[in-house]
Amino acid sequence: MSVKSYKNNQAIGRLRGLHDTLYHAAKKRHAHAPLHGVAHQRRGIARKFNQYRSAGAGAIASLLAVLGPGMLAGLSDDDPAGITTYSLLGTDHGYRLLWIIPASTILLVYFHLLAVRIGAASGKGFVAIIRQRWGVRMGYFAVIGLLLANFGTICAEYAGISAAASLVGIPSWLSTPIAGLLISLVVVLGSFHRVEVVLLVISSSLALYIVDGILAGPDWSLVLHHSLIPSMPLNNAGWIAITATLGTTLAPWGLAFIQSYAVDKKITVADLRWERVDVIIGSLLTGVIGLSIAVACAATLHQAGIPIEDARDAAIALQPLAGSFATVLFGAGLLGASLLAAAIVPLATAYSIAEGIGAPASLDLDSHHFQYFYAAFVGLTVAAVSVVSLPGLSLIPLIYLSQVVNAVLLPFHVVALQILVSDPKVVGTAKIGRVATILGWAGVALTIACIIALAVSWISDQVM
Repeated sequence: MSVKSYKNNQAIGRLRGLHDTLYHAAKKRHAHAPLHGVAHQRRGIARKFNQYRSAGAGAIASLLAVLGPGMLAGLSDDDPAGITTYSLLGTDHGYRLLWIIPASTILLVYFHLLAVRIGAASGKGFVAIIRQRWGVRMGYFAVIGLLLANFGTICAEYAGISAAASLVGIPSWLSTPIAGLLISLVVVLGSFHRVEVVLLVISSSLALYIVDGILAGPDWSLVLHHSLIPSMPLNNAGWIAITATLGTTLAPWGLAFIQSYAVDKKITVADLRWERVDVIIGSLLTGVIGLSIAVACAATLHQAGIPIEDARDAAIALQPLAGSFATVLFGAGLLGASLLAAAIVPLATAYSIAEGIGAPASLDLDSHHFQYFYAAFVGLTVAAVSVVSLPGLSLIPLIYLSQVVNAVLLPFHVVALQILVSDPKVVGTAKIGRVATILGWAGVALTIACIIALAVSWISDQVM
């Protein structure tokens, strides 16, 4: 053997040794890594856009690579409960209290950005980081609280599907099981990327409410005035409407979902620049849609003095005032909003349950084997569909109780986010600055003040 061949063989041997070392190191890392992290590398999430982003592609590709968490978490807040709340705000109080929607939207932007930052910096969802920071018991407490609050909300989403379907004569016992089956099949059998595309397409139906607001022919000068200049409520009902609007916009399940979903999408601190755009767009669209619903009802139902109890009543009552097309748009928007939230809220809960018990939580898990994440999603869906399909059952007490639990949980959730995002042990160098911290605590104080106002109003009503 020549000296040259000997040296080449030595070089090849060293390269093979290096390859084996790197392979076993990677294998060891994956052995301790969460299964959903390995699943991402196996199946890929928005692979092409991520490749474009890594290659230094332009702004559009960079935004498309991270698009999803902000849009879905924001727009899912416009669920049937939210639509009902915005409808009642406009129907009962006209234009007077419209300002609470822009104010809530600003808080939504801030707290969604906090949740995404924590998820990107820690690589953990909300319940998982609670377990890490405050212990397993607090993690279980968070899971139980979210489960109690979210189940009533999931029932409300399927009640919204039933209400929208009833506008065209489809009974609840048929519409809700079909919707539950289709949603479950998409979530369990689809990859993360496919599920995300389906949800984003469904969310586009909410744009119909913007058209509805225009068709109602509101007084735009009054809309602008009352959207920008706060007017205090005239009675307890007004304070309740303000708090309900804030609560439906800043739902605890939405804050938990966006953090876990950002982790599932593998958003990193380096992606936060473009993820901020996603969050801001999603939150602003949420506010615009909520404002459009309230304006449509203020310009029609409030002016005519027609009372409503829920979103279905609003859709029917709009017909003689704004035309049958407005009713069709309102009903179609209600169906789209219900389908979107009927997927998002169980997902948020399934993320929390899986994180709470230390199981993998991802839309890219292997659906051919048992997964606690998928089991939780399907179990919640089946339970909610069963409850809503029962003939003659009033869902109002269950939904009302869930909103009460949401109101109780919200202060704890936003306080936890504020503490976590300022803790370098959790977010490292991604912690927020002093000015953002001060503004954040001011938002927390405003949120708590609204909850206290709701409690005082409720107590005073009981005493009276």
